[in-house]
Amino acid sequence: MTGRWLFIVEGAASVGIGLLGFVLLIGFPDDMKHKNTIPFLKAREVEWVQARVNEDRGDVVLEPFNFKKWISAGADAKIWGFAIIFGSLTTVTYALAYFLPQILFYGMHFSLGASQCLVAPPYAFAGIVMITMGHYSDKYRMRGLPIVINAIMCFVGLILMGFVKNLGARYFGVFLATAGANANIPMCMSYQANNIRGQWKRAFCSATLVGFGGIGGIIGSTVFRQQDAPNYRPGLIVAICANVVIIILVGLLSMKFKRDNAKADRGEIKIEGSEEGFRYTI
Repeated sequence: MTGRWLFIVEGAASVGIGLLGFVLLIGFPDDMKHKNTIPFLKAREVEWVQARVNEDRGDVVLEPFNFKKWISAGADAKIWGFAIIFGSLTTVTYALAYFLPQILFYGMHFSLGASQCLVAPPYAFAGIVMITMGHYSDKYRMRGLPIVINAIMCFVGLILMGFVKNLGARYFGVFLATAGANANIPMCMSYQANNIRGQWKRAFCSATLVGFGGIGGIIGSTVFRQQDAPNYRPGLIVAICANVVIIILVGLLSMKFKRDNAKADRGEIKIEGSEEGFRYTI
């Protein structure tokens, strides 16, 4: 009965916040009616926001939906690169979210109560890493390098968790793995958002990102098997390989982006069909 009430309370809170968001959230800046309903959004401010968005994304004016244009976005290889990176990330984050208490209990031999409590500090540390990496990523206008740094952090953490005997070192590895994987989620989403232009191409890219994120969740929820306790090495190896895939793909995308930016600087190509001098964020 207690479990049912837990779902009821959490579900009611989610519905309540959703209804509040429906009332409070405003639409896209070009919806001029918000000038009358949002006191802090004046006409000149709307124009400024539109100009900034158009400079960044080139899709302030919403195009009518065109299925051919939407589906043709699938021919762009980098969209699938972003999707695979995100799916690799969620493989690790879902695995940690679902199985970290079991890893601490069965693998590191903490008590049941301690295992539940010791899950929290690594996620607090992950929040700090996430904010810090996001700040410097924005400051220096980089996306690929921070993703690689986070992936290496996660890689090292997983090695410590699965292949080192010292308990303190193994728990330290939990901090590194949790921080690296979770900090990369918003970083990956920013990476793809900064390098895709056009309303319906962005829509296609968002769909692939969500879809592959779900696939990663399925993988992450199945690779840590009870029969692999106490070391759970098959699951840890899958998570380690996922980070290797991330590093390789970011390296390949970075080389492509640098090459295309150089061509655009020489006037040889227009990136994403942009007339405004758009460049990839590396």
